[in-house]
Amino acid sequence: MPHPLATQLARHLDLPVIAAPMFLVSGPELVIAQCASGIIGSMPALNARPPAMLDAWLTQIESALDALKAQRSGSSAPPYAINHIIHKSNDRLDHDLDVCARHKVPIIITSLRAPGDIVDAVHGWGGKVFHDVTTLRHAHKALEAGVDGLVLVCSGAGGHGGMLSPFALVAEVRRCFDGPIALSGAIARGQDILAARAMGADFAYIGTRFIAAEESLAQAEYKQMLVDANAADILYTPYFTGVSGNYLKPSIVRAGMDPDHLPVGETLKMHFGPGSSAKAWRDIWGAGQGVGAVDRLVPARAVVEQLAREYRQALQSLCADSAA
Repeated sequence: MPHPLATQLARHLDLPVIAAPMFLVSGPELVIAQCASGIIGSMPALNARPPAMLDAWLTQIESALDALKAQRSGSSAPPYAINHIIHKSNDRLDHDLDVCARHKVPIIITSLRAPGDIVDAVHGWGGKVFHDVTTLRHAHKALEAGVDGLVLVCSGAGGHGGMLSPFALVAEVRRCFDGPIALSGAIARGQDILAARAMGADFAYIGTRFIAAEESLAQAEYKQMLVDANAADILYTPYFTGVSGNYLKPSIVRAGMDPDHLPVGETLKMHFGPGSSAKAWRDIWGAGQGVGAVDRLVPARAVVEQLAREYRQALQSLCADSAA
């Protein structure tokens, strides 16, 4: 049986998908479009620049979702999520959490360190905490901190992805956790969503497909590069931020470097404020191995509609095979 929280969240969704928050890509327009399409939309708090803009962005999202509920005759709309980097270099964390507390953000996604006392703060305003993990050890630490759900960031995920197969990590985590799991890692088609569910995840966690959405903040050149790319164009390296992640090789070439001969041992320190490391996302562009599914620039709603069609077709095909 699904966990009560997973069931509660799924009730608000047309498709079991959480949109991944993407640095310098996800903004309020994309979050609103994702929620309006029937999935959970999300964005990093750090995308609001200057920090004071975060309050206005959350107000914009909430106003749009209130209007969406009114259009649906009072029925509920999907919740939204805000991502926080729980890392010592993020000097905005306290400010951004205070803003989220005032808005009572329904879902907080934490990354890069076990969230600790942040969980109590979020629970204090009635929110839920999902934490990104790449290994079973990280999952145990997050669960010890009291998180409500886990995002398993597996091999092939865009940005800071892990190295484990989803088959391995989902199975290991399910032995110790029956709560909500979102699975990330080259999930780009409706068939992939069904596969994630079959493996034991409650939600698919999808980012790359939405970078090329009309509502995203990504540069036009970034979006077109996604359309032109396939899985072979993705490079997994720690060089740009000190944490291993997946990046588009053509963006590395565009920045004047050879992706096949990056210097060894010259990684930058993790840093999310103003400064040189922002270049890792501004000029060196992240994407997952599912990039081959991005074949055109369309609104977020069209992305979700295609995923939903593929999901239903895959489910129908599976049921037909079972009945044969």
